[in-house]
Amino acid sequence: MPGIVYVVDDDASFRKAIQRRLEMAGYRVLTYASGQQLLDQLPDENEPGCILLDVRMPDVSGPELQSCLIELGSTLPIVFLTGYMDIIVTVKSLKAGADNFFIKPVRSDELLKALEKAIARHETALALKGKLEALRSRLSTLTPRQRQIFEIIVRGKTNKHAARELGSTERTIKAHRKEIMEKMKVQSLAQLVSIAERLGVLAQASGPPKDEI
Repeated sequence: MPGIVYVVDDDASFRKAIQRRLEMAGYRVLTYASGQQLLDQLPDENEPGCILLDVRMPDVSGPELQSCLIELGSTLPIVFLTGYMDIIVTVKSLKAGADNFFIKPVRSDELLKALEKAIARHETALALKGKLEALRSRLSTLTPRQRQIFEIIVRGKTNKHAARELGSTERTIKAHRKEIMEKMKVQSLAQLVSIAERLGVLAQASGPPKDEI
C-alpha cells in the first residue's frame, strides 16, 4: 500500500468523494469531520502517511490544527486543500512546514503526485528515526566506563590520553575500546565518530562555549 491519507474536512460529501478517489489509487484513507476529531484520535506516526487538510472549519481551523500538531511533535506532512483562496493563509501554512497548498477543484493526478511526494518524505523520516533509535539502543549497552572512553576517543584522543584522563592503563583502555566497537557494531574509528555526531554525543562532550562557562 502507498500509505495512509488522513482527510480532515467538514464537508461530508467531499470526504466521501475524496475517500473513494484515494482508495482507488491504492491509499488507505481515514476521514475526520473536524480538526478536533483528529486531535481526539491522533494518527499513528509510525506508519507512512500524510494529512489532507481543509482550511476553513468550525472549532479548529486547518492552520490551527497544523499549529497544534507541530506543538505535539507530529512528523506527518500536511497538504492543504481548500475551496477559498487566501494568500496570507497559504504563505503562513507553507512557512510553517506544509508540503503543498491546493485550491478546489484540483486535478486528480496533481493531487496524487503531491500526496505521493509527502508520504515518501514521511517514509524517509521514519527510516532515519528507526536508524537513530537503533544507534541509541546500542549506545545504551555501554557501561558507564565504556561511555566515558567512547566520548574521549570520538574526540580524537589516543588510548594514552584516555588512560591518563581516567587514571587507567592503556591495556585496559584498548580492551574497553575493542568491546565498544563490537557493541556499536563498527569496524573503524571513523564509523564511531560518525555515530557520535549523529547522536549529538560530540556536542554534549564539548560542553558550552567558553564565554558561557
